[in-house]
This record gives sequence, structure tokens and C-alpha cells, in this order.
Amino acid sequence: MKNKIYAFFFLALILVALQAKAQEKKWTLQECVEYALENNISVKQSELDLELNEISKSDAFGAFLPTANASASHAWNIGLTPNFAGILQQQTTQFTNAGISTSIDIYRGLQIQKQFRRTKMAIIAGQYQLQKMKDDIGLNVANAFLQILFNKENLKVQQQQLAIDQKQAERSAQLVESGQIPRGDLLDIEATVTADRQRVIEAENQLLISKLSLAQLLQLEDFKNFDIVDEGYEVMPSEILLQTPEAIYDKARTLRTEIKLAQANLELAEQDVKIARSAYQPTLRGFYSLDTQVTYEDYATFDENGQPVVRTPPPFWQQFWDNKGHTLGFQLNIPILNGFSARNNVDRAKVALERSKLAYDQQELDLERNIYTAFTDAQGALKAYEAAVAAAEARAQALEYAQERYDVGLINVFDLNQAQTLSVNAQSEVLRTKYDFIFRVKILEFYFGMPIFQN
Repeated sequence: MKNKIYAFFFLALILVALQAKAQEKKWTLQECVEYALENNISVKQSELDLELNEISKSDAFGAFLPTANASASHAWNIGLTPNFAGILQQQTTQFTNAGISTSIDIYRGLQIQKQFRRTKMAIIAGQYQLQKMKDDIGLNVANAFLQILFNKENLKVQQQQLAIDQKQAERSAQLVESGQIPRGDLLDIEATVTADRQRVIEAENQLLISKLSLAQLLQLEDFKNFDIVDEGYEVMPSEILLQTPEAIYDKARTLRTEIKLAQANLELAEQDVKIARSAYQPTLRGFYSLDTQVTYEDYATFDENGQPVVRTPPPFWQQFWDNKGHTLGFQLNIPILNGFSARNNVDRAKVALERSKLAYDQQELDLERNIYTAFTDAQGALKAYEAAVAAAEARAQALEYAQERYDVGLINVFDLNQAQTLSVNAQSEVLRTKYDFIFRVKILEFYFGMPIFQN
């Protein structure tokens, strides 16, 4: 009994430890990206679209095969019908019919072959669409991940400022008691502490919201316990900035999925024109059918003297075999006039082809514009970060100088608070420009074909 109790207690400890470990799990950027690609709803929808393309390919392959159908029916005819002597009378008659038929397309203007090639091209386009969706999800996850890091560091800055102001308030209270400063300075410091607490709460809310955004991208329900690893991203010289926008664009044109997708859609539109033109050509179809009939009623025949003789129907399987009939042949259809439907379908396909050409050209222009914009933004973000660092250092020195002047009574608490606020804002600006630059660089590296989750 004691052994069972110990075993149960040990198992409970293991479960508690595992649960605690699960709650303490912190996600890396790579883990977030990989998990999102496996669980994101948009990615799953694109995967389902790709499965539909595979099914369409099976349909197109099935068009090469002959069709075969079997049929059978049994009917009762109740009412006034002629009997075996040709006299109308009220009676019930029964008939059984059965048959099998098959047909095959011999020639349809190569439409079947073209349709099959189109389905294979659609699968390739679907794969590009899926990859593009994954790329977009990866960028969104990286942006949300970096936003959490920014909010974490911003929260630390606000908490540190709150701690500094609380110490300042305690020191000011002592100075008020000793009569060295007026009570109004203490009230100003306490108001500053209250404002700091509000900023801490706002920073905590922003951190929670950013975690929620990333957790939703990952399809996680328990976002309150969700956390990421503080990977310590720093502003480092990036080799991508040594490239020219032209070089990045030239490489991106060969790598980027959106260009490949636009090219695949263009090829699909060209194939649709070929399929539509196939309707101008005649079609040839071969067919064959086997039918038989069984009756259950008496019937009349004539003997050698010409007298009618009533006979009962033969057995079921004998009739089934004796009454069979064959039908086979070819069916040729030559399109002459079909309300301009064939020509209009060709014209629609041509218009769709022109749209695809324009979409391809527009995609190239968008890619070029995005790369030049991203390159310019990255350079601007680096300059903004360097300026923010310089400003933060200057504000820190100004705050130190203001603290010294306040300690000797040369400035009042209002001037000190203003210097502190400017210093905190400068630190927040350093963090904002830091992660803005990191994300801009990741976008450029993404266009250049580099993994998005590299530090």
C-alpha cells in the first residue's frame, strides 16, 4: 500500500514538473516560424488548395480513360394494355431491362492532353502560392517577435525609471522633513512616480498585446503564459547593406516566390487559350452498348397452319441471353455555329492572358520598388538609430548634470523631472530605431534569399 502511495506521489511530482516546464518554455524565433508554418490557418488553407489541384489532376487523367456504365430496371405496367391476342384488357405486365455501355473520346482537338498539362501547371502554381504564404507568415512572425523584444526592453526602461523616481521620492521626503526643500518639490516627485507607474502599466499592456499577436499567428490559445527567448539582437554591420539595390533585385528576380507565381499564372493563362481554341476542332467518339430484355407474360405464335398458339415465356436466363442486342459505332461532331460560344471563350482566355502579362509586369515593378524602398529604409533606420544613440547619450549626460545641479539647489524639481522625461524618451527612441533597423535588414536579407530566423 505504501509503495502505491509513493508511486502516485512520484507521478504527481513528475506531472507538476512537466507542467511547470511547459509554462516556462520560451520560444526562439526559429521555433516560432517553424510552428507557425505548421499550424497557421492561412497556410493550412493554401495546403488544401494544393490538394484540390491534385484532385483536378486526377480528373484530367481520368479523361483519357473510357467511360463504362451498367444499368438495370424492372417495371410493372398496370392498366388497359393489349394481350397476346391484341385485345385490350385490364392487366399487369412486367419487364426487366439490363444493359452495359462504354464510350471513349478518340479525338477532341487535343483538349484532353492540354487540360492534363494545365493541371500539372496548376499544381506548380499552387506550390508557389503555398510558399508565398509561408514567406509572408515568416515575415509577420519575425516582425511580431521583434515587437515583443522591443516591448520587453521598453518595459525594463520604464521600470528602471520608476525605481529611480521612487528613490528620488524617498530622498526628497527626507529632505522635506529636514527642511532642506519645500514640500511642493516632494509633491512634484510623487506625481512623477504616479506618471511612471502609468507608463509601466502601458508598457505591460503593449507587451501583452504583442504576445497575443504572435500567439495568434502561431495558433496558440494560452497566450498569457506565452513568452519568447531574449535572443539579444544587436545592431551589427550587415553584409546586405554592402550590396547595391540592383544586385539585390537581380538575385531576387530569380529567387522570389511571387515572381515565380506570376510566371506560373502567366503560363496557365497561355494554356487556357490553347484549350479554348481546341473547341474549334471536330470531335470523334466511339461507343458500344449491350442490351437485353426479359418479359414475364404469355405470348402468341403461329403454327404451320397459321393458327395462333399461346406460349409461356422461356426461363429468365434463357431470355436474358437470347434477347441481347449490340450497338456500336462512332459519333463525329463538327462545330459550325454555337452562338459564338467557342469564339467568345477564346476571346475571354486572351483577355485573361493579357491580364496575367500585366500582373507579371506589375509584380516585377512591385518587387523592384519594394527592394529599393527596403534598402533606403534600412539605411535611414541605421542613421536614425545612430542619431538616437547619440541623443540618448547626450540626454543621459544632461540628466546627470541636472541631478548634480538639483542636489545643490540650483534647479527645481520640475527641471529635473523634465530632464528625466527627455532621457527616458531618448532611451525608448533608441530601442524603437534599433528594432526597426533589425527588421528592415531582415527584409533585405529575405529578398536576398537568406533565412529569416538568423541572428
